[in-house]
Parts: sequence; C-alpha cells; structure tokens
Amino acid sequence: MDYCINLWDPKKEGVLTEPHHNTYDIEFWGPDSMCASFYLGALKAFSLLGQALGEDTAFYEELYKKGKRYVETELWNGEYFYQKTRWTDLAAKFDAAGDPLLERMGPKYQYGEGCLSDGVCGAWLAKCCGLGDILDTEKTLGHLLSVYKYNLKEDLFDHANVQRPGYALGEDGGLLVCSWPRGGKPEIPFPYSDEVFTGIEYQVASHLASLGRKKEALRITEIARKRFDGERRNPYDEYECGHFYARAMASWQLLSAFSGVSYDAASQTLYYGKDDCRVLIACRTGYGTVTIENGRCRVEAAKGSIPVKEYAQV
Repeated sequence: MDYCINLWDPKKEGVLTEPHHNTYDIEFWGPDSMCASFYLGALKAFSLLGQALGEDTAFYEELYKKGKRYVETELWNGEYFYQKTRWTDLAAKFDAAGDPLLERMGPKYQYGEGCLSDGVCGAWLAKCCGLGDILDTEKTLGHLLSVYKYNLKEDLFDHANVQRPGYALGEDGGLLVCSWPRGGKPEIPFPYSDEVFTGIEYQVASHLASLGRKKEALRITEIARKRFDGERRNPYDEYECGHFYARAMASWQLLSAFSGVSYDAASQTLYYGKDDCRVLIACRTGYGTVTIENGRCRVEAAKGSIPVKEYAQV
C-alpha cells in the first residue's frame, strides 16, 4: 500500500496523479475516477484489515477521506465522473519528442471529459466485497445512469469503431467503453474506447441493480446476451482479448445484485434481499441454493456445507 502511495500519490492527495498503468494497457496521466475508485477501495479495505490486527490506520483512513472529497468535487461534472489529465506538474516528465501534436495535447491515450463505463468500477468492487458505498451513493448512481444514457446502443450501424469491431457490430447492441457526450474527445483517445466488452456490461448492470435500478440492469444484460445467443456467437465464450476471457466473470455478481444474497464466512452471516427468488450460492466450504420466500430465507447445501449463524435482510 505504501509503495502505491509513494509511487502514484506522492503528494498524498488521495487520488492517483502520477502516470499509472490500467486495464486499457496504457498509463493515465493525472487523477481519474476509475483508478481513484480502486485506490479508495484499497485504502478503506487496508484500514479495516489494519484495525482487525490492532494496527494504527489513521493515516490511511484520512487519506481515504481526502481522496473521496477530491473525487466527489474535483472529478464530478454534475452528471458523471471524469479525468483531469495532468502532465506539467508531476514528478514524471512527459516527453513529446518534438511531436507538435503531443506538445499541444499532452499524453495520448487519455479519456479526459469522457463518460467512462468503468468510471466507478472500484466502487462496484468495494461494494461486492462488503465495503459498502465508498463514494457518494447518489453521485455513483448518477454516473451509472449517465453511462446507461450515453453509452448503451441498441444497434451499432452508425457507430465508428476502428479498433476490434468483431465484439459487436451492425445490428448488435452494446455498451460502449466510453463516450464524450459533452465533447472534448481527445485527438488520440485510449485504446478500446469505442469497443464493447461484456465484462464491463455485467459490471455496470450489476452495480445498477445493487442500487435499485433493475430495469436498466436487465436491459444492458439482455443486449449483451443477445450477441452471444448461440446463433451469432458462442454463448459460453464471450471473447474479448482472447477466448473465454475472464472479465465476463463479472456476470456472477448479477446473482447477488438482483437477489441481495451474499455470505460473510468470517461471521457466518447470510445476507438476503426482499424479493422472492431462488439463487445459487458458492463459497469455500460448499455450494448450494438460497431460497427467499415471503420474507424468509433458507440455504440448502448441494455439496459440502454453508454454515449460517445469522440471517440478515438487506
């Protein structure tokens, strides 16, 4: 944790400012909401782990609070979170190598004022891990609804994608990785920005569902599954950067997001939602089903055991 702080947040602002590598296979320069959300989630988790071990975590807790304030104020435009591209005041020196374009625009492969589908991905992961909402809930939902509004396409006939169009094209619908509804698209945006990944679609959908927006979540999921319906593409191979790509495993979180079911193995507490349903549960000691009916919940192990000391409705 200290290594990450010293390398990417040397001024202790609570956000990653120095160039930092990310899932798009490039470096972002300056604070961005996506990587900041991972950082904030890590700081909160680190603090809780330290407290459990009796360590002093005051520095990390304060850094989390500082970063949360920064993201919610400095990286929020009223609709969604974005990136403040920076390169002139950092420890890392940007070399334009005499290129007039780079001298004018700064580092290539940024997203700047774009509406990024992964923009609060770290907040989603933190919620999945039981840390709750690490950013303001209303602003997080606002970002996700902006992603739904601007990035979800019912078809892609009019969408220009010079990257890897085979994932979604023509009459396919899909959730774009990024869009620039307010303008300001970089002259050389980050790779994959015009593409569609099921792993991102499931992440956004399950995050929306967990915040009560199940209608929007279902529409994103329906559009994604239509592309892999067994007629157009293999329903068991949602290829991305290779076949059977791992990012699509974000789909598992749809089970928890729609049912409210999650399991804390440490306290042996089973959490469940209010809607009647029957859903798969899997943990280290076994797997089976959770049934919610008329506000009551029961778990049945098909193999192994799922010990439950307490049921808690959420």
